[in-house]
Amino acid sequence: MMDLENFYQRFCKEGFDENGVLNYFEPVIADNFNFAYDVVDEIARLEPNRRAMVWCNVEGEERVLTFGEMKLYSDKCAQMLADHGVKKGDMVLLVLKRHYEFWFTVLALHKLGAVGVPATNLLTTHDLVYRFEAAGITACVCSGECNISEYVDEACRQYDGVHSKFIVRGRREGWLTYSEELEKYDGNFERVQTSRDDPLLLYFTSGTTGMPKMVVHNHAYPVAHIITARYWHNVHSDDLHLTVSETGWMKAVWGKLYGQWFAAASIFVYDFDKFVPHDLLHMMEKYKVTTFCAPPTIYRFFIKEGMEGYDLSALHYSTTAGEALNPEVYNRWYEFTGLRLMESYGQTETVMQVANFVGTTPKPGSMGKPSPIYDIRLIDEDGNDVPRGAVGEIVINTEKPHPGLFGGYYRNPEETAASWHDGYYHTGDTAWMDEDGYLWYVGRTDDVIKSSGYRIGPFEIESVLMEHPAVLECAVTGAPDPVRGIVVKATIVLTSSYQPSEELKKELQTFVKKQTAPYKYPRIVEFVTELPKTISGKIRRTEIRAKDQKK
Repeated sequence: MMDLENFYQRFCKEGFDENGVLNYFEPVIADNFNFAYDVVDEIARLEPNRRAMVWCNVEGEERVLTFGEMKLYSDKCAQMLADHGVKKGDMVLLVLKRHYEFWFTVLALHKLGAVGVPATNLLTTHDLVYRFEAAGITACVCSGECNISEYVDEACRQYDGVHSKFIVRGRREGWLTYSEELEKYDGNFERVQTSRDDPLLLYFTSGTTGMPKMVVHNHAYPVAHIITARYWHNVHSDDLHLTVSETGWMKAVWGKLYGQWFAAASIFVYDFDKFVPHDLLHMMEKYKVTTFCAPPTIYRFFIKEGMEGYDLSALHYSTTAGEALNPEVYNRWYEFTGLRLMESYGQTETVMQVANFVGTTPKPGSMGKPSPIYDIRLIDEDGNDVPRGAVGEIVINTEKPHPGLFGGYYRNPEETAASWHDGYYHTGDTAWMDEDGYLWYVGRTDDVIKSSGYRIGPFEIESVLMEHPAVLECAVTGAPDPVRGIVVKATIVLTSSYQPSEELKKELQTFVKKQTAPYKYPRIVEFVTELPKTISGKIRRTEIRAKDQKK
């Protein structure tokens, strides 16, 4: 086997501090860089039998794919798509769950210069019509294992721009059967000329207010994910990496594609619909997953499942992102595995902005330190840097190099101008920095509660409440009050063994007072059966606030 451990260094310059921690990163790529040709196909040329993916599903099917096969099937897919009218610049919807055909197809689109538009199978007809019209979708590749193809058909009756539809793992009238079509082609595909500045991917953001915005990344974007895999996930060429995310979410290309294959590593894909902690733990044990990334919720379920009966000795590194990490989860995972959870922070619009990088010691609950890929600042409402310990908005200085940052919201100059101004990209997230340079998440700028002269971040209170055995989920917001103007409110979903009561409200309020500064305790506690959420599962605090304003 060829040593491809440092293959990724063809595409970047890097530097390290005296402790071996990454402190400098600069992409070095050609004007015509294309990840599919220059990374996947090049590894296939150097070592065609190198393992690229281990795929399995709940039915017990298994497939191990090499880089040579990834090249072959993406070439065949590119021929197929081109034959059915997909061309450079076209927007192609991909709703492929965790099917391995997603990787064939997204690489094929890269090769054609077409734009992949990944989406979740949780979308409905209304969601699809909006996406078709907003992005100008011209073709669809969808799973046949759920209702999404039916919804696509319904959406197409309201929008006539889609010229071809491919169905994966199933059949449907009016659709092309993916597997049958693919076999008609020989894989003899000539390179299409693309530019590093051409659009590569389009994602609809799952914001907590308004209609989803469209984020477009170009062909240079994947290179910035070398840091993701190498210096956050700690992935090396002999690793088998698992990121749990489904391909409809951007976290999939963070953890199931770009950085991992720059590192010449293998990715593990478990194709499931319903998350069952036992099943995923069993797969990690069976296939000897070595590096793992999941949101804190997954770790919480693992801990509740009980991990004593599983052999995770092959696992040597674990990371988390997607929501703020509760220190309790960090501590319990460490007790079970001996592994520290290395948190990071980023957005659909960016790559990793802040992380606990390889070689650093994490502080439980902290996002980590700013990535060397960006000049990160914390600023107040007037654009001034805030002092250590003070809460400020996280911004990226766009007057310095900022690889991996999107170029603006597609077809939406107003939203772009609202986020890009005065030399900064404004994330809309707030944090504070401690004396050691670690960042601590506070909340969205709209979520910060200003009560009785205090600025209160919801996450700190939510984190405390989550440690109480009665609390399954919670959202902390500001609610109108005739005396104080705004007071802290906790909207809580209880675990099955607890019932709402005035006694429990007081118990939870006292619990918060004992754990954090008394002024932060929730003066209002409301018990609900469920919290309002976006389609990606993010809590819509704005909806809670809106209801309280009407009372």
